[in-house]
Amino acid sequence: MRFSVLASGSSGNAVYVESDEHSFLVDVGLSGKKMEQLFSEIGRDIKKLSGIFITHEHSDHIKGLGVVARKHGVPIFANEKTWSAMDSLIGNVSVNQRFQFDMETVKTFGSIDIQSFAVSHDSIDPMFYIFHENGRKLVLITDTGYVSDRMKGHIKGADSFVFESNHDVSMLQMGRYPWSVKRRILSDVGHVSNEDAAVAMSEVVDIKKTNIYLSHLSKDNNMKDLARMSVTQTLESCGIITGEYVHLHDTDANVPTELVVV
Repeated sequence: MRFSVLASGSSGNAVYVESDEHSFLVDVGLSGKKMEQLFSEIGRDIKKLSGIFITHEHSDHIKGLGVVARKHGVPIFANEKTWSAMDSLIGNVSVNQRFQFDMETVKTFGSIDIQSFAVSHDSIDPMFYIFHENGRKLVLITDTGYVSDRMKGHIKGADSFVFESNHDVSMLQMGRYPWSVKRRILSDVGHVSNEDAAVAMSEVVDIKKTNIYLSHLSKDNNMKDLARMSVTQTLESCGIITGEYVHLHDTDANVPTELVVV
């Protein structure tokens, strides 16, 4: 199983996952043209996708969904409430491409099992995904205001995480956003901070090589170096030294990460 974080940030999100038999896209938060460019940059063909999996209906996760769906005829999977919420936002999509993926269930595609689980975000029924293949585990978890014990139970022991590290609390509090937006981001249905993400990470990593991709960084309230430093310091305060078995990686809003084995 291999994956690339094609784009991650406030402006758009998409993650590519593949096995030897199938290829998947989780969210299509950039334009159809940009998505084709990102696929080209990792040497893959968007026309060969086996399915697109949607986490929730916010624009930075579905912006290019309608265009990609209509142009390439890819099957789309989302839960019932998310389908209802995004229907008017993505334009006409053939009934033959619409598939329901219920919360807290598993679908199997060849050698890969894809598991859905609920998160806490201000959308109608948000959920993220865990990919399992041959004992290896890839977790995608962003867009959540906190990481509950139930979520930790699902994601614990992954080999690779795409993990939200959205904001630095001080930058957010001192920044230009109106208080209503700050309050929403800091709430239990907003986004996790660097420090809160790291505390959750410390509780779900096993003592084995684990790659963590710091994701969904706010353009206005975070920086890559700051996120990495904050997460590193918090992990160390919890007794985990990065570089030993836990390795941190950056993601970018416009440049895909290298396609790597989970």
